[in-house]
Amino acid sequence: MKLSPHFDLAELTASQTAARLGIDNTPPAEELAALRQTAALLEQVRTLLGEGAITVTSGYRCYALNRAIGSGTTSAHVKGMAADFICPSFGGPRKVCEAIAQSDITFDQLIREFDTGAGGWTHIAWSPTPRRMLLTIDGAGTRHGLE
Repeated sequence: MKLSPHFDLAELTASQTAARLGIDNTPPAEELAALRQTAALLEQVRTLLGEGAITVTSGYRCYALNRAIGSGTTSAHVKGMAADFICPSFGGPRKVCEAIAQSDITFDQLIREFDTGAGGWTHIAWSPTPRRMLLTIDGAGTRHGLE
């Protein structure tokens, strides 16, 4: 099922962990509606980054899947309101986050996660009351800003 021109439901619900553990990661109707907005947000990001391919590494996660990977109960992923992604044709997570932060794209949280030079990803989440919160998460913990 297409959620937007470049993103589909299978892409935003795919999980190797769910497959391995036999977890049904099918979103209910409310989360499906939220995923449509997440896909629309990713379309804006894709346009900003030069129409390069965005690979979603984590989108919607049901509560069982979220627990299985050790994520918090308040994660926007369980509401269908967040996605983790990479865009290698544009650059690493730092460059991606800086471009989004400097744009007029509306977001709730933008997180540069585990950007080690050989890995990492960008987390973007939306909310009806967006905060434009910039965070970095790495081995040292979580801190405000993209540094």
